Amino acid sequence: MPILGADMEKGTLIAWKKQPGERVGKGEIIAEVETDKAAIEVESFTAGVIEKLLVKPGEVVPVGSVMAIIRTEGEVGAPPSGAVPSTAAPSVTVPPVTTTPLPSPAGTPEPGRLKISPSARQLARELGVDPAGVTGTGPDGAITRADIERMRGERVAAKKKETAADTAIDRQTRMRQVIAAAMARSKREIPHYYLGTSIDLGRAMAWLAEENGRRPVADRLLPGVLLIKAVALALREVPELNALWKGTEAVRSDAIHVGVAISLRQGGLMAPALHHADRQSLGDLMRKLQDLVKRARAGTLRSSELSDPTITVTSLGEQSVETVYGVIYPPQVALVGFGQVVQRPWVVEGRVEARPIVTATLSADHRVTDGHRGARYLAAVDRLLQEPERL
Repeated sequence: MPILGADMEKGTLIAWKKQPGERVGKGEIIAEVETDKAAIEVESFTAGVIEKLLVKPGEVVPVGSVMAIIRTEGEVGAPPSGAVPSTAAPSVTVPPVTTTPLPSPAGTPEPGRLKISPSARQLARELGVDPAGVTGTGPDGAITRADIERMRGERVAAKKKETAADTAIDRQTRMRQVIAAAMARSKREIPHYYLGTSIDLGRAMAWLAEENGRRPVADRLLPGVLLIKAVALALREVPELNALWKGTEAVRSDAIHVGVAISLRQGGLMAPALHHADRQSLGDLMRKLQDLVKRARAGTLRSSELSDPTITVTSLGEQSVETVYGVIYPPQVALVGFGQVVQRPWVVEGRVEARPIVTATLSADHRVTDGHRGARYLAAVDRLLQEPERL
């Protein structure tokens, strides 16, 4: 069971996408897991043949527990049943959801004027449907078996809708609890320091307008994609900020995976990764960003997209917020925030002009870097945005 969040302790297996004997490739979807935030597609971290599935759908599994055995090429078969390594932690089985039938009307006297066929009356008893509340569509308004089945279907559908609404509320509550735990842990354990700077986006916005004029409408770029690319490239200059805590050591990551904070329609947020953001073209980055936002809100993210971010970017510009100082998401060591792009008086070659300005902020872990390195990083982001054609 992969760790899909700083404070994730367990997940519920929804379904296996592969069965014993089937071949699976590295990165291929092998299972679907329910977390407190969403249903996540879990990818295989190795290639081979499914030897054995150790967890059944519906079981709650602690993170780090063995869920399946995959035999790689040249590897001997799995040990017989009963000899499974003790690392496979016990799971708690979630009891199946049962539907309580509606009270039977068997003992309820029905008015003599109720027109219902004997077979329909019997079906009503079996399904727990009160014929008195059914509108008949038979001859002279008689109640038929089809009428009873229709009423039962309507009640079941209404019950499912009510259950789905309750589930959404429960998930939203759990999500807020998970976010609260992660942020409380972050502020409790991480000595944050904060820096901010104002960046002139005049050149970037002018280049963007010209570039979009050459692109089809569906392929046009948003300003946010320039900011993400600048954040990724600046990490090459200050790699200390592209690190993850592993035990008692902050380990630099060779890959730059930018997590993007995405607000969900039902409330809460997630920050899945744009993999290798520094290597992507702006067009590819734009398409992947749009896809990521769509799938995050639809609940179809992959496990690697939640476990891989090496730094997070958050923006509240659409909410008219000019400055945001974020909270670092463990085990990361930094977070970059952007506010709304606003027109401000700015000195350009000795003249005061109205220019589009964005406030960029850095929240960083003081155990890993200091203000000098953080300032150098923000300066790199600024410099990159002054040369948008090189992004």
